[in-house]
Amino acid sequence: MSRIDDLIADLCPDGVAYRKLGDVADILNGYAFKSSQYVDSGIRVIRISDVQKGRMSQSNMKFCPLDTADTIQRYLLRENDLVMSLTGNVGRVAMLRKCDLPAGLNQRVACIRPSSNLDVRWLFHLFDTDDFESIASNNARGSAQDNLSTEWLANYSIPIPPPEVQREIVAILDTFAELEAELEAELEAELEARKRQYAYYRDSLLRLDGKSGIKWIDNLCPDGVERVGLGELVAKKTVALGRGQVISKQDIKNNPGNYPVYSSSRIGEGELGRYGKYMFTDERITWSIDGGGRFFYRAPHKYSVTNVCGWLTSDNSVISTRYLYYVLTTEWSKLVFDYTKKAHPSVIVDIYSIPVPPLEVQREIVNVLDKFDALVNDLSIGLPAELAARRKQYEYYRDQLLTFKEAV
Repeated sequence: MSRIDDLIADLCPDGVAYRKLGDVADILNGYAFKSSQYVDSGIRVIRISDVQKGRMSQSNMKFCPLDTADTIQRYLLRENDLVMSLTGNVGRVAMLRKCDLPAGLNQRVACIRPSSNLDVRWLFHLFDTDDFESIASNNARGSAQDNLSTEWLANYSIPIPPPEVQREIVAILDTFAELEAELEAELEAELEARKRQYAYYRDSLLRLDGKSGIKWIDNLCPDGVERVGLGELVAKKTVALGRGQVISKQDIKNNPGNYPVYSSSRIGEGELGRYGKYMFTDERITWSIDGGGRFFYRAPHKYSVTNVCGWLTSDNSVISTRYLYYVLTTEWSKLVFDYTKKAHPSVIVDIYSIPVPPLEVQREIVNVLDKFDALVNDLSIGLPAELAARRKQYEYYRDQLLTFKEAV
């Protein structure tokens, strides 16, 4: 970075000026497009869901008719426009490419067009950080979901180094980002292949209705394995299940602590925050009732689950909870779920039957699948760790390049 150090020492030895974004860029609000007027092709409508982290999503695109161009003239976007989400995952940014046009800006998405002495890629790199998204989220308002105002955005201060410094830093970060994206694509392809391999072995190991095709299982279970309804297991008290309690963000704020609260799977793996109370200390399976039944295994620790989560545990002398987790995850992929019912505990009881082999078989199946699961999913080892390390390396250099002493 000696070239940049030299430029900074020559052009801004006393620090860099910070300016409010609204003073150096135009910030545009979107138009209230009506979903009833969407068509199959035409002018693309840039919505909140289109603005992913650093990129434009190309899935589930919506369009308005071409003949509405005059009506929405002021909301039409240009190549290299910077757009930002203002609701939900606030502060995410992406840049429009030529292939995204023609496009119109929808409500709750902002367009940021910098002045002539400000490189739009400079703004992109400034905003495309976890730190900015965190700051934006902390300054958002709203009870149901976060809403960021363009007034706050206009008053947000950013460093404005000389154009030569901006261009040099942008060139470096663009190169880093391109190399990181190429490597990430390779690693993700490998990871996807491993996931398919894992799913194949998981399904083979749990194909217990007849011959599994796996010699040691077939030797121990020559006649296959009887399936038992989950409702029957509940009636025998081999399995217990229910749903969590109502815990709001305000409850967590009023009673902070060290215990995780698991909520809907929409938020990562469902951790809502840290709480001063807990419901469980043993291993359990939880799932998102609102999210349609995605299952998670919770190892023994102190934790709570909210009322949008179901929970399930088992008598480990009959059926291993960890084994049951793998069975439910596998069975789920085979079901077409009626989302109007949601994955309520009573529905789970009705739709599932569980193969229950001897404990020896259950333990060996869990042992094999845990090894695959760790390779594919554990962030401390394997391919995901390599992905995370590359991202951290890029983020470290980016943060170093975007940090300046402020001129007095």
